[in-house]
Amino acid sequence: MRLDKFICHSTGLSRQATQRAVRAGAVLVNGVLVKKADHKVMASDVVKLDGETIVLPGFRYIMLNKPSGYICANRDGEHPVVLDLLREDSVGDLQIAGRLDLDTTGLVLITNDGDWNHRVTAPSRLCCKIYCVTLSEPLSPVAAEQLRAGVLLTGEKKLTQPATLSFVDNDLAQVRLSIHEGKYHQVKRMFAAVGNHVAALHRESIGDITLDPALLPGQYRTLTEREIASIR
Repeated sequence: MRLDKFICHSTGLSRQATQRAVRAGAVLVNGVLVKKADHKVMASDVVKLDGETIVLPGFRYIMLNKPSGYICANRDGEHPVVLDLLREDSVGDLQIAGRLDLDTTGLVLITNDGDWNHRVTAPSRLCCKIYCVTLSEPLSPVAAEQLRAGVLLTGEKKLTQPATLSFVDNDLAQVRLSIHEGKYHQVKRMFAAVGNHVAALHRESIGDITLDPALLPGQYRTLTEREIASIR
């Protein structure tokens, strides 16, 4: 990890403040003065800032049952954000791994492990997401087959990747949709492309991580070791 990144994560200092401290000679790595912010440090290295040893905090992995009305962002001037729901000492280093719209509910993953976040969200990883979709009107068999084959979204040049779709309890207006992509408002745009409208949207799972049914809207818990390891 870069030295400046290590110090930022360990202290909460901004990147600019960290780089100024490094240039000013305030940082020792294994007893040696280092003045380059891009110096590579290992977990076993001893880093001191102004004479005090600093350590990298442990990674955090959180499952949240997102309620409607919250933005998946660290801050927003108009709406409350999902981090407001966390009763944690520090949330400044946390990232949302896979965002949901303001009115979409369900599973949100939150972490301070950037590499793990990338494995969840990078398109090349093809991480599966499953949604329960409530529609404004029953979905026709023809539209269902179009979604399974891939549809052209407004403003896009390529069809969506084939989706897996099934009806919930024989209710033709409620479906379970599985996709591997994460385009902007993708699920809503997919159903709009076949002439329907999403009335409610709830994410049930990401990869092998399924929303804990014991979590009420707004509640969260730490992921288990098995859940963390399932994102490869």
